[in-house]
Amino acid sequence: MSGDDDEKSGKRDEVMTQAYAKTRKSLIARLDNWEDQRTWDEFYQTYWRLIYSVAVKAGLRQDEAFDCVQETILSIAKQSKKKLYDPEQGSFKTWLMNMTRWRINDQFRKRKKDTAMMGGEWDNDRKTAVIDRIEDPAGEVLSRLWNIEWQKNIADAALSRVKAQVSPKQYQIFDCYVIKQWDAKKVQDKLNVSMAQVYLAKHRVGAVLKRELAKLEAESDAD
Repeated sequence: MSGDDDEKSGKRDEVMTQAYAKTRKSLIARLDNWEDQRTWDEFYQTYWRLIYSVAVKAGLRQDEAFDCVQETILSIAKQSKKKLYDPEQGSFKTWLMNMTRWRINDQFRKRKKDTAMMGGEWDNDRKTAVIDRIEDPAGEVLSRLWNIEWQKNIADAALSRVKAQVSPKQYQIFDCYVIKQWDAKKVQDKLNVSMAQVYLAKHRVGAVLKRELAKLEAESDAD
């Protein structure tokens, strides 16, 4: 990756971090009177990027996607309080996908309504086509998106949890050697560490990552 690419990636990450913090703060404020805010905060941190990514790839703008994140999690919180989710009716993964699908559709309908009110129907055909695809009873387009993003999100969420359990140095070594797939000698030279430290970080951080991945999968199945 070039220096320009690194800079662009850094700026994107900064924008996403700021938007994440703003959306999270707004959501928690709206959950103010509900019990166990910490649980919902953890839920948000685990699944917000999944919902956001699918919403964007389904055709929503960034601001619409963040609204979709908030509304999806609020809807889930309300349903959870009423105990409307029945594990016997399907997996948590599918249930969360359907909850997200409905909020995505809400955003498209809102966009269509706002556009109509402004008298701008010039691109309704394109928007309707997106809505029709997302609302397809078979859900093929959204299901494919969801399955891809689900696996990415589980990996990202596990890595986020791993960061809190290992030293910054060990995580940096693991990130360069395992995730970025640098040559071991390059890791040693760039980070000024021994070869033993490289292999030790791979083993220790890898074991924590494996454990967190298993926990996330189990949590999803158990919810």
